[in-house]
Amino acid sequence: QGERKGTNKYYPPDFDPAKHGSLNKYHHSHPLRERARKLSQGILIIRFEMPYNIWCDGCKNHIGMGVRYNAEKKKVGTYYTTPIYRFRMKCHLCVNYIEMQTDPAGCDYVIVSGARRKEERWDMKDNEQVLPTEREEKEKLETDAMFRLEHGVADRATLQRAVPTLASLQEAQSAWKDDFALNSRLRRHFREEKKTLREEEEEAAALQAKAGLSIPLVQESEEDRRLAALLKYHSPDSYEEKQRMKRTEISSRSWFSPATGGRASEALRKLGLGGRALRGRGGPPATLAGLGIVRRRSGEGPEGPAEPGGPEQGETTPCSPPAPTSEPQGGAEARTAPPATPPAAPSTSLVADYSDSSSE
Repeated sequence: QGERKGTNKYYPPDFDPAKHGSLNKYHHSHPLRERARKLSQGILIIRFEMPYNIWCDGCKNHIGMGVRYNAEKKKVGTYYTTPIYRFRMKCHLCVNYIEMQTDPAGCDYVIVSGARRKEERWDMKDNEQVLPTEREEKEKLETDAMFRLEHGVADRATLQRAVPTLASLQEAQSAWKDDFALNSRLRRHFREEKKTLREEEEEAAALQAKAGLSIPLVQESEEDRRLAALLKYHSPDSYEEKQRMKRTEISSRSWFSPATGGRASEALRKLGLGGRALRGRGGPPATLAGLGIVRRRSGEGPEGPAEPGGPEQGETTPCSPPAPTSEPQGGAEARTAPPATPPAAPSTSLVADYSDSSSE
């Protein structure tokens, strides 16, 4: 462990710097330890990071860009003076081995075996990106004057076509130069949005408190507004119809309430109904004394006493026809002859006493 730190190294008593040179030579070990176990074969163990997304041929799983492996690195050739290295690593999901190598000509990595690349590349020319100048073209520009002139004319034409786009890009970039104004505009927008949200929350809380709702309310949408505009809620009867019905009811109602009657109206009602009203209530049968009616002879005055018993000659009842008060001359024929014309009114008077009959 002495070679891992620059301090606290242990030197054994038999260590000779002139003979051994370093502690690694003294211990007969490599500074890279296990990573250099195949160094005699030209293989070095390194930490390799996947340069792009691939599909493993063994397990058919996706391996994303940036996944790291312990790979065996070795040199397999050169591109001019640039060495080409090959990397061999084992898939972490299966027992399949993946081999990749560098491509200095294309500045890329090429899969040799064990996997296939997930195609996410694009053509720089189709995307109107700046293409690097090829080596042959660069040599021709340096040696051929006519080719350089033609190339310059084509470049100027390309520049003229790209001037509007470049101007719009410059204008867009200039709009973002003032950081303070952009920050102020953004903060103002946030304050307005926050105020709007707070007002909406207060309005929703007031509506929930008024309607007694416990469910959260969502924001209105344009479709909801259009649907609400099409709906119309109204009562079956309008205000004018209700007022007309109320006036009709008032005009057809009786002026006198049945509960506002005096003692006279009660007595008249008893006279009109007779004994049927009292018998209908389950009470005793109605009598003339009970109604306060006194029967007297037609010849007697109001102060004369009434004879007891049934109705005699000269007496009448409310339901009997009137009788003559005196016998006319002419004997029995005159008594038995019916009257020529009916009397206009009964001669017997009915006196209604509203006081108690026992006082008579």
